[in-house]
Amino acid sequence: MRLTSENSSGSGAGLRGARQRDNPFCMDYLPVFLQLQARPVVVVGGGRVAARKVELLRRTGARVTVVAPELRDELRGLAATGELQHIQAPFSPSHVNGAVAVVAATGLTEVNAAVSAAAQAQHIPVNVVDDPAASTFIFPAIVDRSPILIAISSGGQAPVLSRRIREQMEALLPARLGALARFMGERRKAVKRTLRTAARRSFWERIVGGIVGARVFAGDEAAAGKDFERELRTSHLTRSAATGGRGLGECYLIGAGPGDPDLLTLRALQLLQQADVILYDRLVPAPVLERARRDAERVFVGKQPGNHTSQERINELLVHYARLGLRVARLKGGDPFIFGRGGEEIEVLAAHGIPYIVVPGITAALGAAAAANIPLTHRKLAQSVTFVTGHVLDDEALDWRSLAGARQTVVFYMGVGHLPQIVAKLRAAGAAADHPAAVVERATLPEQRTLRGTLETIAGVAQAANVAPPALLIVGDVTALATADSLIGSELEAMA
Repeated sequence: MRLTSENSSGSGAGLRGARQRDNPFCMDYLPVFLQLQARPVVVVGGGRVAARKVELLRRTGARVTVVAPELRDELRGLAATGELQHIQAPFSPSHVNGAVAVVAATGLTEVNAAVSAAAQAQHIPVNVVDDPAASTFIFPAIVDRSPILIAISSGGQAPVLSRRIREQMEALLPARLGALARFMGERRKAVKRTLRTAARRSFWERIVGGIVGARVFAGDEAAAGKDFERELRTSHLTRSAATGGRGLGECYLIGAGPGDPDLLTLRALQLLQQADVILYDRLVPAPVLERARRDAERVFVGKQPGNHTSQERINELLVHYARLGLRVARLKGGDPFIFGRGGEEIEVLAAHGIPYIVVPGITAALGAAAAANIPLTHRKLAQSVTFVTGHVLDDEALDWRSLAGARQTVVFYMGVGHLPQIVAKLRAAGAAADHPAAVVERATLPEQRTLRGTLETIAGVAQAANVAPPALLIVGDVTALATADSLIGSELEAMA
């Protein structure tokens, strides 16, 4: 908010523009935050725009009075319950007496001008909706993560741009950012009692950017509180030389999704931006890695011919880097807990007392099915879906008869190399030769291909197309459903 002596003639806006041209570093408005709790605010107008302003003001705890001959339904309801005061009359200058702020939202130029003049005569901040020249303050676009508030303004020149920036920030900021601010505020006194002034900033930076902040964002404040106490107990002690004074690090098991970097979760992006080291596997494409912090150390731990990193070695690296006091991201294709061996890794971390957090990702089956327009379940065709790894062909415990049953969908991960054997097992267990199937190669990436057929033909179709991993086999009636693409293709053929 900026208090000014500008009048409603428009000369104030011209003066601001001239100042800005002369001095590009001049601010048109000083952004401030008003404390309106239990304080009187007057809104003139009873329509849709006024109702929006009243809703915003009520969220601040202000005592709102609405001046208008008539009110729309929602305002009338608030007045009936005593949640606002209604003065049912045309505007009079005396209506602003005692107010700490005034809003004019009548849509009538003459009335709005009168409201502005009356408020400015008493040096009361006034906002005239859609008229910056008649206003002494404006409402910014707001990102609300109370008690964290972010205000965005174009000085009334480009409100659509301000809203667009707000939408982008809404997408970037954690929904529970306010919860973290409250969590920290409740513990400020304990930190002041325990740590010297010089040590507090680095401590709070570790809290915000580390496992404590991540647990609060995940909604687990009980675990966050325990980790906070552990961090505070050890922060005032002499840290070992082995960790460079950083203390024990932490690990993030992050699902990278099926390949498209835009399918990363917000939590995954946030943690990738703060990780010191990233251990990534073969199924994580370069565009996903590019979303990580630029100066983070990247360590390939994939399993491929000529460069096979054992799971035992991966476990050792997780512990090694965490003991150096670093933040370690274990970045996995898909989801860490679906054929990703994430369960084994958290067992190792827990055994060594290393804090960790798991960030789920869109698993390959979900990504591939959505990208290929194949519903994994369908009310008429499939009441269940089963995920199976193609590496268990010789597992005696696998119930192939169940997998061959009707009215279900079965997705085989990492099974393209064993496609003929998988088909043979299903056929031997009773699946029909004409049972629909599809192979989705490099799902969600620009070079994605979807090949459809039956159990009798799919292996030959995949071989003829030189399908290579990563690819999934999806078996079930849902794969034969006509997709939007196939319908468009049929219409074009009919037109030809």
